[in-house]
Amino acid sequence: MRRLKVFKSLIIDSFDVISHGSRKYHIWMAFLTFVMLTGMYCYSIQLEEGLSVTGMSDRVSWGLYISNFTFLVGVAAAAVMLVMPTYVLKDIDFKQAVLIGEGLAVAALIMCLAFVVADMGGPSVLWHMIPGIGVFNFPNSMLTWDVLVLNGYLFLNITIPFYILFRHYQGKESKKSVYVPGAILSVFWAVGIHLVTAFLYQGLQARPFWNNALLGPRFLASAFAAGPALIILILAVIRSSTEFKVEDKTIKKIAMVVTIAAQINIIMLISELFKEFYAPTHHSESAYYLFFGLDGKTALLPWIWTAISLNVLATVILTFHKLRNNLKVLYFACAILFVAIWIEKGFGLIIPGFIPGPYGKIEEYTPSGIEIGVTLGIWALGALVFTILAKTAIGIETGKLRYKG
Repeated sequence: MRRLKVFKSLIIDSFDVISHGSRKYHIWMAFLTFVMLTGMYCYSIQLEEGLSVTGMSDRVSWGLYISNFTFLVGVAAAAVMLVMPTYVLKDIDFKQAVLIGEGLAVAALIMCLAFVVADMGGPSVLWHMIPGIGVFNFPNSMLTWDVLVLNGYLFLNITIPFYILFRHYQGKESKKSVYVPGAILSVFWAVGIHLVTAFLYQGLQARPFWNNALLGPRFLASAFAAGPALIILILAVIRSSTEFKVEDKTIKKIAMVVTIAAQINIIMLISELFKEFYAPTHHSESAYYLFFGLDGKTALLPWIWTAISLNVLATVILTFHKLRNNLKVLYFACAILFVAIWIEKGFGLIIPGFIPGPYGKIEEYTPSGIEIGVTLGIWALGALVFTILAKTAIGIETGKLRYKG
């Protein structure tokens, strides 16, 4: 009964914290709400008229929704780069950032699930995946594995921070014997969610662009670059707008993780380009379409070359110690690296897999206004969830939010 009373008090106090803030905070929340409502309106049109209102077709059946899903799985997995040093290697410098990273993982996973629902056409078809009612097809289908690992990782990233914050809310220290086993499990689970997502594509033999042994490792490298880069940018905002103290050495250590992952990602990109273009076959046509265009079709050229330019520029900046230690330069490098990997793992990965089609026909894909509206709405949902989680966690960690019973 006492725990239930404390839990109710936490909910009430958290609501009080998230409903009060500075003028900038209220403008931010109002903006996110407006974008979410716009996204809901666009989604209502999609529910009424079907997926025909999107830019997808029978030839290109995955588009903006699955592109964002693939990218955000990596952002969610990146929380492990803070969890492992903090809970496993016991590096105290990361303790300031780990709860923020896990909050980001929760928001990213919620967005992942929302993008899957949007791509399926609507929530009414989800019953097909419920064991015993629909056809879950476990363990044969890679999609069922993806459902399990995503929801399992979401459960871990909700329960571990909640336990720690619940104890701190009561003015007590959290017990390592309770949360450390779950934290260690989340390290392996994070790798699993991204590898399983990569295997979804890699196992499609009819799509040679994805049927690549390097796809899984490259997924991990790009995830461990983009995710921590976003965490650095978030910590920069938190440092400047709240009383939550994040030391420079914490940000610089995370920057080292970003640097190494970005360098590995570039090496893997070069390896893939060598494989595709040194001794090209008819299976290289998707890569030719992506990087150089095919039969006059060049819709993705501006996207991929922008991504590669930003990727290389960010990696070069991060590689030099003096540039990386300048926080303003570091923030710039993290921002362009995040955008570059979003393009690379989105349009640069999903769309070329469908081009050319089985009979050699090239049908290019352009997202519709409805798709863009729904996508922005889901991103706003994720930002809103993260803002609420971060504001509550910061209130507890700074001591402003305490149980008064």
